[in-house]
Amino acid sequence: MVMKSSKVPHGRYSRLGALASLAGRVASNVAWEGAKQFAQGNRPSRKDLVMSPANIAHVADKLADLRGAAMKVGQLLSMDAGDLIPPELSDLLARLRNHATPMPSTQLNQVLTEQWGPEWKQAFTHFRFSPIASASIGQVHEAYTDAGDKVAVKVQYPRIKDSIDSDVDNVITLLRLSGLIPKEANYQALLDEAKQQLHDEADYRKEANAMMRFNERLNALTDLVVPNIHSTLTTDRVLTMDFMAGEPIETLTKAEPAVRHRAVSQLFTLLFEEVFVFGEVQTDPNFANYLYQPESGRIVLLDFGATRQYTSRFTEGYRKLFLAAIEKDNPGIDAALTQIGFFAEAILPEQKASVLELVNTACEPIATDAPFNFGQADLATRLRNRGMALSMEQGYWHTPPADALFLHRKIAGLYLLAAKLDVTLNVRTLLMPYLTAERVKTA
Repeated sequence: MVMKSSKVPHGRYSRLGALASLAGRVASNVAWEGAKQFAQGNRPSRKDLVMSPANIAHVADKLADLRGAAMKVGQLLSMDAGDLIPPELSDLLARLRNHATPMPSTQLNQVLTEQWGPEWKQAFTHFRFSPIASASIGQVHEAYTDAGDKVAVKVQYPRIKDSIDSDVDNVITLLRLSGLIPKEANYQALLDEAKQQLHDEADYRKEANAMMRFNERLNALTDLVVPNIHSTLTTDRVLTMDFMAGEPIETLTKAEPAVRHRAVSQLFTLLFEEVFVFGEVQTDPNFANYLYQPESGRIVLLDFGATRQYTSRFTEGYRKLFLAAIEKDNPGIDAALTQIGFFAEAILPEQKASVLELVNTACEPIATDAPFNFGQADLATRLRNRGMALSMEQGYWHTPPADALFLHRKIAGLYLLAAKLDVTLNVRTLLMPYLTAERVKTA
């Protein structure tokens, strides 16, 4: 199947114009659908009209065409703000996690010529111009170097970095005006941090350095592998690494229970190593960042653009939080959350009580020293419902500290993966060595 391609719009006004036309399309659909419903004797609410499948599909498709930060905001909202946006929007925005429209070969060649010079093809015996993957910031190509190495080349869309700030602002304005997100929701702290995170993700040299650090740290953990970087073919906008074969991690739904259990155990152990030993976490929970190699049982770790470093005070706060959650010690949880940076703003006693209840729910997998059935627990839905009740019914719109928010993304992503793979796992057994003196931070 040939993937449809389209030129990445990179001018400020062309990108704004595309979003403006989308807003007009949404409004037109609302008017048309409203007239049709009224003619049939129905009295639909504006929310129902705005949230029609056609409107949400148009929003998702347009963001996929724009790529860059416009698409990334949809990804962030679908993962981070699931407790604040309607489930229909969250589900359809989830399409943006893995699917972007690739740029045409002429635009690709222009980018590579700018980054590698006009004779760049001489460095390869073969370069596949059709991408093997397309995402929000760039697309990935398969190639063979002159030395015979099979590599994956991630190429950033042109001028995406220059459009980050305006894209984030414009997309949120569009979603607010169209009614696709609540007017009461305060996303500013999230959006400010999203802009900074996106600027970091658009720096491919920074990502390459993170991959080399993780490669060295995980060298002794043979079940996890990070591709080697080809530094001479890596720039700010092009990242070249060893090509790693593997299957999407979701294909493990068909594997034996022991295989699924082992894979999820590896990823939870990696998370605890990142938080409590490395002090550095790859926070993007996208399933596409993991590949599974059936022959060896190894998991390939991809995409380190969303890597964040954490202070000892921050990680110590989470050590205290998990210990307090195990003991069902709400005052201890309160103190730990305060150390992490929660409750910096005024909060009513009943709101704080709801936050503590939400944390206890999130910590259910470690609450007892027993296997936790992620497939049957319905944990993600219950967390969404509690978060929705807190924000909608009790009016608590405070955004968690940015470092905590991105860490929570990673944890939530592992919960979702464990549920998708229907894994039953004793998470506390994996966690406890990191809450005692057995594992200590080395960096």
